Amino acid sequence: MLDLTWVRAQFPAFDEPSLQGQAFFSNAGGSYTCRQVIHRLYRFYTQRKVQPYSAYEASRLGGEEMDEARTRLAAMMGVATHELSFGPSTTQNTYVLAQAVRRWIKPGQKIIVTNQDHEANSGPWRRLAEEGIRIVEWQLDPETGLLALDDLAELLSDDTALLCFPHCSNVIGAVNDVAAITALAQSAGARVCVDGVSYAPHGLADVGALGCDVYLFSAYKTYGPHQGIMVIREDFGMELPNQGHHFNGDTLYKRFTPAGPDHAQVAASAGMADYFDAMSQHHGGGTGAEAARLSHDLMRDQEIALLKPLLDYVSAKNSVRLIGPADAKMRAPTVAMALQGDAAQVAAQLAPLGIMAEGGDFYAQRPLSAMGVDLGKGVLRVSFTHYTSKAELDQLLAALDQVL
Repeated sequence: MLDLTWVRAQFPAFDEPSLQGQAFFSNAGGSYTCRQVIHRLYRFYTQRKVQPYSAYEASRLGGEEMDEARTRLAAMMGVATHELSFGPSTTQNTYVLAQAVRRWIKPGQKIIVTNQDHEANSGPWRRLAEEGIRIVEWQLDPETGLLALDDLAELLSDDTALLCFPHCSNVIGAVNDVAAITALAQSAGARVCVDGVSYAPHGLADVGALGCDVYLFSAYKTYGPHQGIMVIREDFGMELPNQGHHFNGDTLYKRFTPAGPDHAQVAASAGMADYFDAMSQHHGGGTGAEAARLSHDLMRDQEIALLKPLLDYVSAKNSVRLIGPADAKMRAPTVAMALQGDAAQVAAQLAPLGIMAEGGDFYAQRPLSAMGVDLGKGVLRVSFTHYTSKAELDQLLAALDQVL
């Protein structure tokens, strides 16, 4: 079982006096940053804040730390080092990728998107319709919020160039079977792009095993700095037109980064690997890919145990509609609730009770609208990760009892 005392000791936020008594349930918008990342970021800014990759010591060390982040995170995700790249955000990475696809796709081909997505992995693809590219929507079930493989099978054909879908939605929370969906799409000759932003905080995905062509997530939601991380498999990445400087066109991890990298934040991202390695070793495991798998399982088991009583509580409230499945094993601990009143006002009522949560549409207007949610009222979203304690969950349930 996860040693929660050890875990919370890795996050300075839990020692911060101004945050004492405050239970953080807005993790889907951005997680607390682990100590290992903060240490690396501070060290880079104080000791290595020079142009990297030159011969002098500070520059050499800075470049090595940037390379270390890419090497270690790629290994943890089961892909080659040069298949992982950094960018300012996942949204921007997706827009850059979409522009490459715009020039790659053949006349008459189509792109399949879903209405289960956060706008970051839907909007950039939908905008390609302005260029005459055919966009087809794989629609969720309006009652459950789930995507059905049978529905996808009907949409797939030999003119499908690309399928884009989320590992899990940031409001529905259901974890999609990426491997099965990818296999079905690739059997029709399509490339596959997966938005992992809402899943990665709950364990790094083994992208090599999933088989998708592209996997994107955000480091700042995964205990790291504000960076977007993209895995793009070599055969697809080199097939797409270069979006970077012309002299970087032969380097895969530079092809989709038009601007120069944020040296300090890229280097600090190695602290994410430090954290997962340390968690694994503390629990008797190894490092690298083994650490990624063990930490994933430890984190998910902890989250599922806490999630079950929350889902049971919400499901029993007649005045609340739970968005997404009520089975904790089927979803991430991101729980959206449609209320009778304005969700943002309810979130504000939770604040004096020590609950940090939010109300709104969370850039997920398409899935919420498809499920019949009034966007004017939005949803109350409470989200947590493996470092959340039972005491904090009890605090949340008590506070919800007062405001719902």
